[in-house]
Amino acid sequence: MFRHTDTGREVLLGHMGGPYFARKDAGAWTVPKGEYEPDEPAWDAARREFGEELGLPPPDGEAIGLGEVRQTNGKIVTVWAIEADLDPADVEPGTFTMEWPPRSGRLQEFPELDRVAWFTLGRAREVIVTAQAAFLDRLTEHSA
Repeated sequence: MFRHTDTGREVLLGHMGGPYFARKDAGAWTVPKGEYEPDEPAWDAARREFGEELGLPPPDGEAIGLGEVRQTNGKIVTVWAIEADLDPADVEPGTFTMEWPPRSGRLQEFPELDRVAWFTLGRAREVIVTAQAAFLDRLTEHSA
């Protein structure tokens, strides 16, 4: 999701939840995303995951395909951008369960995204997952 403000274009990113990212900033912010099955169209999955991760319906509007990237963990991420606005205070993130601390046998629940914020493109480049910075470039190229 992106919007235009007095300071320029901004993108919406989420800070990955859970204990591994709790004290990290750079490289810990991501576009709302998730996994999908081979028989599920990527666009449908993107809209579903937006709702699951943010607890809000996905925005309507013209989708701009920004392609895909392969992250260092091997995950392939496909992204579309839509111009829309939302108040990060309205987000009610989905959760996931994992064993924490490791090998403790205790399962704990964590938010998928522990916070959501708007970033200028410059600031987004400083905090986004490294491979996803390509999406910022592609969004910029689209409007050039």
